[in-house]
Amino acid sequence: MLKRIFVVLFICALFVQCARRGSPTGGPKDETPPVLLRAEPAQETVNFKEDKIRIYFDEYIKLNQLREQLVISPPLDQSTFIISPQSIASKYINIEFMDSLAPNTTYTFNFGESIVDNNEGNPLSFFSYVFSTGSVIDSLTLNGRISDALLRNPENFVSVMLYPIDSTFTDSVIFKNKPLYYTNTLDSLVDFIIPNLKAGQYLLGAVKDVSKNYVFDPSVDKIDVISNPITLPNDSLFSLSLFKEEPDFAFGRAYQAGEQRIGFGYKGSPDFEIVLDGDFPESFVSVISQDRETDTLYCWYKGFETDSLKFTLKHDTITKSYEYRVRKAEPDTLMITFVQSGTLDLTDTLKIRTNTPLQSYSSDAILLIDKDSVEVPFKMAQYNKHELQLLFDIFPNEKYKLQLLPGAITDFFDTINDTLDVKFSTKSRVDYGNLSLRLGNVPELPIFIDILDEKEEIKRSIYVTEPQGLYRFAYLQPNKYYIRVRIDENANGKWDTGNYLKKQKPEPVYHFESLLDVRANWELQEQFILK
Repeated sequence: MLKRIFVVLFICALFVQCARRGSPTGGPKDETPPVLLRAEPAQETVNFKEDKIRIYFDEYIKLNQLREQLVISPPLDQSTFIISPQSIASKYINIEFMDSLAPNTTYTFNFGESIVDNNEGNPLSFFSYVFSTGSVIDSLTLNGRISDALLRNPENFVSVMLYPIDSTFTDSVIFKNKPLYYTNTLDSLVDFIIPNLKAGQYLLGAVKDVSKNYVFDPSVDKIDVISNPITLPNDSLFSLSLFKEEPDFAFGRAYQAGEQRIGFGYKGSPDFEIVLDGDFPESFVSVISQDRETDTLYCWYKGFETDSLKFTLKHDTITKSYEYRVRKAEPDTLMITFVQSGTLDLTDTLKIRTNTPLQSYSSDAILLIDKDSVEVPFKMAQYNKHELQLLFDIFPNEKYKLQLLPGAITDFFDTINDTLDVKFSTKSRVDYGNLSLRLGNVPELPIFIDILDEKEEIKRSIYVTEPQGLYRFAYLQPNKYYIRVRIDENANGKWDTGNYLKKQKPEPVYHFESLLDVRANWELQEQFILK
């Protein structure tokens, strides 16, 4: 009996041991990308007449961001082919053609980094499938590099396009037609290569194709084009520097922006005139002002009730007249804001903004005192129809109190402000850093010297018309900065971009290579040789 019990217990122990799961010991992480096994038809097939391609891999793969990553050259409409499967893992990719392909053409399907293994997501980088509907695979290549005319680095996914120059070619082809050959830079790459090209003459261009429609839309896209036709074969390394065109002037629609305010949208420069037509009583007054954030001019009016207004819009190249039917809208009420909030930098100008146009202001109703309650003398200047500036000597380690009494500001609708108190303080001089800059090899003046943060937003900029030995930027907030120099070749007081049809290139821009670390209570000295 005891022997039988022992045997039963021994067998149970064996089952318990077998049932126990061991802890996983792990292993090396799979970092191997999928491997191509074969393709049907095979890579670089000529005289291609099939309507389906199947590409096999050694493991389960999935397609990641195929729409963004896939580059087909020459481009094909999305309605003419289907790639599957896209929602599940598989060991193959199918490409089915729903329409006939162009004859005697080499096609390249570059999958970018969209093909990844199913487990770890290791990409099969820049895998391409190539075939030809003709008797040969075109084998010429074109190489180049992308930059940005204004920014330090170009944007991702820049499209590089080749258009054949033949008897039907015009400069407008880039606005209307898809290119014959196409690639893009993907991710953060700046170099590009277009393979499998045919000998001939071409227009080479690069477009930040926002709509992904293979054509240039000046309203949203950046562009650059090599000025002269290129001839293949060619061993040159081509450089393209993208710029955003300033849009041609155009009037937008008028709309009821407020109870007595009509908005006029536009494209291009705001240098146009708005004229109210008709007979108005003496009480009628109107004023035009610019929206601070959008491309809109406003016509404000008072002293006249009407169902419609007649306007004539006058620009250098366009005149437009029409009758506008007044609609109901909420009335505009005076609101006052201060550009600075809490802290006033030592290089600041104290700015007061109104949402309705300024009619008048009174310095007698404005009081500025320091921390010792001593009145601070100031001057006032009207910067535009919505902004006042208080000019006074700003001292470090100081506290200021600004009081606007009723009547300090009267707006267009004769509304006066309520009493308004606001406080500001300043930091010590040692809380800031200073930058002294020497420039060398400046091609010409005038120039802009820009101090940029890491997002390339301008934090300080000066316009230089006469040469100086040293340019000093005092009281910079401790931060990391880039330096940029923009050349104003035509001395018109602004940096001008390019225009494709006018064959106009942007004005030159130079970037200081290093990112500068400006520290508190620190004097930084740098030399920038433009090249």
